[in-house]
Amino acid sequence: MFTSVHSRAASAYKRVAVETSVQSADPHTLVGLLYDALLQSIAEARGAMSRGDTVAKGASLGKAVRILEEGLKAGLNLREGGDIAANLRQLYSYSTLRLTQANLRNDEKALEEVARLIEPVADSWKQIKGQRPAHLQPVLGQGA
Repeated sequence: MFTSVHSRAASAYKRVAVETSVQSADPHTLVGLLYDALLQSIAEARGAMSRGDTVAKGASLGKAVRILEEGLKAGLNLREGGDIAANLRQLYSYSTLRLTQANLRNDEKALEEVARLIEPVADSWKQIKGQRPAHLQPVLGQGA
């Protein structure tokens, strides 16, 4: 099948916009982009599942699992992150398991569960942007 010129142009524009935002992003923003991509992949998998599109469902869930394992989980610093990093690691592992089960069983409720678990973490991550603990704040007149 052929796609329209408009569709191809929009797709290319979106791809360039994403690449540009990734290249210019700080580490905090990159994690936020990973959360966005994860939730988007889960939504795409839900749509594919409801349409009976097994190939698209598998591709979306594969992408979601890679984001969890290779992006979010691999980026955790368990030594310095303490309980928060350990808890996030467990959340990501559980989410990976549930996404795999959702793929095998066509279980839309498992997809909803993972989205419900990840959304508050993603929202919290975005809210802490730029905040530093008091002991890391610069002293007035001494720079950042």
